[in-house]
Amino acid sequence: MTENPLLAPVSSLIDYASVKPEHIQPAIALLIGETRQAVERAADPELAATWDAIIEPLEDASEKLWRAWSVAGHLNAVVNTPELRATYNQCLPLVTEFSTWVGLHTGLYAQYKRLKASPGFAQLAPVRQRVIDLALRDFRLSGVELAGEERARYAEISDQQAQASQKFSENVLDSVDQWSLHITDAGRLAGLPADTVQAARSAAIEDQLEGWKLVLKMPCYLPVMQYAQDRSLRQELYRAYATVASEQGDPALDNSPLIEKLLALRAQEAALLGYGSFADLRLETRMADSAAQVLDFLRELARKAKPYATRDLAELRAFAREQLGLAELEPWDIAFVSERLREERYAYSEEEIKQYFTEPQVLAGLFQVIDKLFNVSLRASDAPTWHDDAQAFEARAADGALLGTLYIDLYARQGKQSGAWVDSERNRRKVAGAIQTPVVYLTCNFSQAQNGKAALLTHDDVITLFHESGHALHALLSQVDEPGAAAFASVEWDAIELPSQFMENFCWEWSVVQGLSAHVDTGLPLPRELYDKLLAARNFQSGMQMLRQVEFSLFDMSIHHQAQGMSIQAVLEVLDQVREEVAVLFPPAWHRFPHNFSHLFAGGYGAGYYSYKWAEVLSADAYAAFEESAAMGQGGLPETLNAATGQRFLKEILAVGGSRPAAESFHAFRGRAPSIDALLRHSGMTESGL
Repeated sequence: MTENPLLAPVSSLIDYASVKPEHIQPAIALLIGETRQAVERAADPELAATWDAIIEPLEDASEKLWRAWSVAGHLNAVVNTPELRATYNQCLPLVTEFSTWVGLHTGLYAQYKRLKASPGFAQLAPVRQRVIDLALRDFRLSGVELAGEERARYAEISDQQAQASQKFSENVLDSVDQWSLHITDAGRLAGLPADTVQAARSAAIEDQLEGWKLVLKMPCYLPVMQYAQDRSLRQELYRAYATVASEQGDPALDNSPLIEKLLALRAQEAALLGYGSFADLRLETRMADSAAQVLDFLRELARKAKPYATRDLAELRAFAREQLGLAELEPWDIAFVSERLREERYAYSEEEIKQYFTEPQVLAGLFQVIDKLFNVSLRASDAPTWHDDAQAFEARAADGALLGTLYIDLYARQGKQSGAWVDSERNRRKVAGAIQTPVVYLTCNFSQAQNGKAALLTHDDVITLFHESGHALHALLSQVDEPGAAAFASVEWDAIELPSQFMENFCWEWSVVQGLSAHVDTGLPLPRELYDKLLAARNFQSGMQMLRQVEFSLFDMSIHHQAQGMSIQAVLEVLDQVREEVAVLFPPAWHRFPHNFSHLFAGGYGAGYYSYKWAEVLSADAYAAFEESAAMGQGGLPETLNAATGQRFLKEILAVGGSRPAAESFHAFRGRAPSIDALLRHSGMTESGL
C-alpha cells in the first residue's frame, strides 16, 4: 500500500482525494495500538503527578487516532459506498472497545485523581483544572468504578449501542436511497418549481428512463409537498417518507428492533451507573438539573404556544375548505395548503423568494456578516476535498493570522446522509509553543444547480446555513488551547445550540438580506417590498412549529425517563400520549416518525432533544443584546450588525468554548441569567399576538 493519508501528521491537512477505503482499517488499528500504549504509560503511578507528565503525552497520541476516525466517519456520512461502509463498520467495534477500555481504566483514573489532589493543581490554569474535573466526571459516567461482571456488561453495552446506532442510520439512508417514483405523465408534476422538475428529469436520464424520477431526498420531497397540485402524488410521497425504515417497507431495513434494543441498552447503562433512567444519567452533563425541570420547561412552552397553534390550524382548515375545496385537511395537504395560504396572505411564494438567494451570493453575504461581527475573514483555499461539491476556506484574523480551516459541502446527493450538521476534525491546541488551528466540516443537503445557473436556496435553506455556521464558528474561533475544553468536547449539550440559533436571527435583517441576495437572472438584491412580506410572514404558523418541537422533545424525554426498555408498540403509544397532551396536528396511525428520528437513535440527542428549545431561550436572549445596541441603519431600520456587541459575543461565548460552564458564559455576556421573554417575542407570542 502507498503511504496512508490518514497517518499524515495532525499538523497537516488531510489529502481527501487520496483517502481510499482500504486506508481506514490499517490506520485505525495502528493508531489504537499506539494510543493504548500511551494510556498505559500515562497510567504509570511512578510518573510525577503533573500535566506535562500525564496529560500532554496522552493528548499527543489520542489526537492522531480521533482525527483519523473523524475523517473516516465524515467520509462514511458524505460519500458512502459499500466498500467504505464495510471498512467503517469493521472498525467501529474496535474504536468502541478502545473508548470503553479507556473509560474503564482504573489506573488512568487514579492518575487524574492524583493530579486533582496534588499541590500543583491549584497552580494550574483554570482551563486545565476544568479539563481534569470534567475528565474525572466522565470517568465516573464511563463506569470506571464498576467491577467484575458489571464492568464486563458495561463494555458489552457500549459496543452494542454503537453498532445499533450505526445500523439505524444506515437503514434510514438505504430506505431513502432505495425509494423512487417513476413519473411519465407530465400533468402529475403541475405546480412543481422548474428546478425540481429539471432535477427529476436529470435523475430519470441518469437511470436511462423516460419522464421523471422523484425521490425522498429533501430537495425533491419538500417541493412536492408544498407545490404539487396532484393530491395523490403528495399522498404517495408523504406515505413513503412517513414509513421510512419501518415495518411497512423492506423488513431488512426496519428500525423497530433497533429502537427497542437502544432503549433497553440505554436503560441498562443507566442502571449499572446507579441512575433511575437514561435521562437522569444524561442530565449529569447538562445545564438542566433534572428530567422534572425539563418536562416543566417544555410544558410551559406548550401552554404558551397552544392557543397560537390552535388558531393557526383553524385558519388553515378554513382556507383549505373555502379557497381550495378541501373538506378534510389531510396530513399530506398541510404543507401545500400552508404555502397557498402564505401566498395569499403575504402575496409571495417561497419559489419567488428563492430566485434571489443564489448559493455564491448567500455564502458571500454570510462571510460579510462574520467579518463585520467578529472581524474574521473566510478566504477560499485550494485544500483537497472529498467531492467536487465541497469547498475549503481559511478563517483568518484581521492581522492575517490563520484561525482555522472550514470545509463546506452543501448539496444533496446519492450516498450522503440527509440533514445538516457540523463536526470537527481537529481542535485548536497549543503544541510546542505554536497554535494548531481547528479543522471543521459544515454539511447541508440543498438542491443542486440546474440548467447551468447558480444553485438556488430557499430562505429556510439560508437559515439552515446560518445555523450551521454558528456551530462552525464555535469551533473555528475558539481561543481555548486545551482540546479537553473545546466547544464540542465540553460545552453542555443543552447550550451547544446557542451560537447556531443565535446566527439564524441575522437572516431576517434588512441590511443582511441585501448582502445575501442577488437575483439569479438580473443580479438585483431582494426588493424591499418582498422583504417586508417575508418579514411579515416570519411567525406564520409559529404556534404549530413550536408545538411540533415540544412534541419531539417531550417524546424523547418520556421514552428515556424510564427504568427499563420499551417495546416498539409502547414507544408508539407514548408518542400518541404526548400528542394528546400538546399537539393540534395528528398524523395517521400508520405514521412511523420514530423510525427516522436519527437525532435520537443515531445522532447523540437521546434524552437531549429538548436542548433545541432550551438553547433557543439562550440564543433569543443573546440576540436581544444586539437589538438593544442597534443603531438606525438603511431605510430607517435598526442595524443589529453591531461590531462592539459582536466582539463581546466572541469573547464571552465563542472564544471560551467549554472552558467554563455555559451558564457562566451567558451571564458574562448578558450580565444576568437568561429570560424566556425574547423567545416568545421573536415567535410573535405576545399579549397582542392573538
